[in-house]
Amino acid sequence: MDRNDEGSGAGPGESVGAEAGGPEAERPVRVGIAGLRLGYQIAAACALAVVAAAACVHVAMLFLHVAPSNTLTKQHGDVVDEWIYPEFEQNWKLFAPNPLQQNVAVQARAELRTADGGVRTTDWYGLSAEDGAAIDGSLLPSHTQQNELRRAWDFYVGSHDSQNRPVGLRGQLSERYVRRIAYMRLEREEPGRKGDEIARVQLRSKTTNVRPPKWSDEKVSLKPAYRVLPWWTVEPDDLPLAEGAAR
Repeated sequence: MDRNDEGSGAGPGESVGAEAGGPEAERPVRVGIAGLRLGYQIAAACALAVVAAAACVHVAMLFLHVAPSNTLTKQHGDVVDEWIYPEFEQNWKLFAPNPLQQNVAVQARAELRTADGGVRTTDWYGLSAEDGAAIDGSLLPSHTQQNELRRAWDFYVGSHDSQNRPVGLRGQLSERYVRRIAYMRLEREEPGRKGDEIARVQLRSKTTNVRPPKWSDEKVSLKPAYRVLPWWTVEPDDLPLAEGAAR
């Protein structure tokens, strides 16, 4: 056996240069985006740039929505409204001089077209109560459970008069929005038997004043007040995308 091989201590297939601090041992290990190939690095950088730009635009739109009237909102108010409504509308009642002191519960019921050709009306479903039950005790409640129905109803009330007549284009948008939420939630409850279909939906709100604290002299009525909306016929556009396309 050659003494050079014996002294090297390298077994078959092992690189002597790597143990001796050759080029492979000195090359740094790259992690993250730097460890990708050049093409993937470019794609990842472009994706991050798009996400960052979208986040900046969203923050700017929210700022213009809640900011006092200014030159930009006067010139581009329609663009801001199209971006914000209905999903991203902001509510500042918590910080108002007279914050909201009422509990507003939204309820819905359905008129079913039964499989035998008849018509049946369901009882009222407490949509707000279901959201409250899902949030209660949850460490990480979802944004949908906390805000979707509540903000949709505020959007509707703020864009309709006392006779439930829409005020402007936003009123019509709020109708479609709250109607589809009610339909999807009633459909999820499966109120009918097999073969029954939801033909119409109706919503109402139950508003109850919050009881004042014991030390307050304020007197309020605890009798609930109801606001009942007209029946809405379920249109093909109100159905889930796949089901609506099939029909």
